[in-house]
Amino acid sequence: MVELEMFDVRSAATVAGWAGSPEESTMWCSLATVTADDVGGWSDRSGVEAFVLCDGGAVNAYGEIWVDVEQNEVEIAHLIVDPAARGRGLGRRLVEGLVEQARRHYPVVAIRVHSQNETAIRCYRAAGFERVSAADERAWNVGQPVEYVWMIHRRS
Repeated sequence: MVELEMFDVRSAATVAGWAGSPEESTMWCSLATVTADDVGGWSDRSGVEAFVLCDGGAVNAYGEIWVDVEQNEVEIAHLIVDPAARGRGLGRRLVEGLVEQARRHYPVVAIRVHSQNETAIRCYRAAGFERVSAADERAWNVGQPVEYVWMIHRRS
């Protein structure tokens, strides 16, 4: 049974090992190399809620919800699926579970993704995300390290 669970730092090394190349790692989290300390540290940040998707007790995917009370917004971030478990719809299930959790804070949930990450963009669309307007995307990219594709999940 596939279930969304709170992240346990004991899984940090497993999650850190999922990025298969510096390019994949950079698209995942803007770091060319990711360590267990990086992954474990993310969940300790203020406003971050980290989750894993488990299938039969095995950790298959990781993602976070970033809650910013001051900005009155919530974003889903740092999503990755174990390479051995890809292609089974677990990415979409992770996104759907994170959206459900994020909506405990705010009705509108955002996500950003590298424009070259077509697989992730397809996954997010399948989970109900839509790209924001070009004007919003330009505004939201001000100060960002790259030009992201920004998407919003609107309540149905």
